[in-house]
Amino acid sequence: MRVLIVTKIFPNAVEPLSSPFNRQQFAALGRRCDVEVLATIPWFPGARAFGRWSTAGRLAGVPRRETIDGLPVVHPRFIYLPRVAVGTQGALYAASIAVEALRRRGKFDVVLGSWAYPDGVAAIALARLLGVPAVVKVHGSDLNVIAKMDGAARNLRFALPRARRVVAVSRPLADEVAGFGVPRERIDVVPNGVDSDLFRPADRAAARAELGHGGDRRRWILYVGRLEPAKGVLDLLGAFTRLAARRDDVRLVLVGDGSARAACAEAAQRLGDRILAPGARPLAEVPRWMAACDVLTLPSWNEGTPNVLLEALACGRRVVATRVGGIPDVVASDAIGELVPARDPAALADALERAAVAHYDPDAVARAGARGSWTESAARLEASLRAALA
Repeated sequence: MRVLIVTKIFPNAVEPLSSPFNRQQFAALGRRCDVEVLATIPWFPGARAFGRWSTAGRLAGVPRRETIDGLPVVHPRFIYLPRVAVGTQGALYAASIAVEALRRRGKFDVVLGSWAYPDGVAAIALARLLGVPAVVKVHGSDLNVIAKMDGAARNLRFALPRARRVVAVSRPLADEVAGFGVPRERIDVVPNGVDSDLFRPADRAAARAELGHGGDRRRWILYVGRLEPAKGVLDLLGAFTRLAARRDDVRLVLVGDGSARAACAEAAQRLGDRILAPGARPLAEVPRWMAACDVLTLPSWNEGTPNVLLEALACGRRVVATRVGGIPDVVASDAIGELVPARDPAALADALERAAVAHYDPDAVARAGARGSWTESAARLEASLRAALA
């Protein structure tokens, strides 16, 4: 089976740490099928001059072609005009890469659009041009946030029922898909996987020593991900400020980068080494940070099935997260973590305090939170793609 993937959430030479979940799943799929990725890059006239303020400018230097995890990747540019109505973005996206897609007519059996809007809508249109079926994979914020905008919602109500299959990463997300008129029998739930070679229980003291923090006996609260308000990072700073006033044996570790980095730096200036912010780190280093912590937290406002929780549990670390999206499917037992309401720093502070001082068996957490591998996830995605062909 020959699969053409269309997505704007994929790594590139400028942002090699981006979207590791797609990279890992599609690389595993590429070991089962012939896969090419059209990993699109936003563009507008003069974008390069706006690199300090614009994603399009920051990504202007991405090369046209790369090989990533064994996959051939092409980076076509799509017209991105921030002030243009949301409802037109799907058509602009499809039109921008139509020529690139038409060059592949007759070379692929199915088109997979990864991210509902505009990628999925465009993938459905491009699949029709190529005369093959379309499958759309939805992740979380694409339906929980973007699809709530009128223009995006109109496009999705029209397009999603025309996809041969829709793949959701969690059951709550599958319910959202059904709300756009997609028959239940054409919706497949395909959870993300975990790299068990990387993410497994390890000694906490040894991990801290490897990271240059040997001898630190404080309770570490770890956050890994984009430093963005919608990820609950500002809520986390507020919660930790409350907690730090009550206890002097806790430390907040923020692994990541984003628009809230300045707010994190300001909090670190107030609280000194109570906050550690090493920035974004390669995926291969993340397991050491997880091994070093006592609890991992994800206070997001919206999520699908966040891989960072699956990875923390595989490392045998309990989690505190918000009760949104597919997170309750992951944190289904008090043995592996606690859920709190979103946007509630006080509740988050109390839960983090309980979790930070709790004694637990990491191996038991890893067993209770066990999920499948990326190979298994890719096999289920392949089955959905083959069902579209059938």
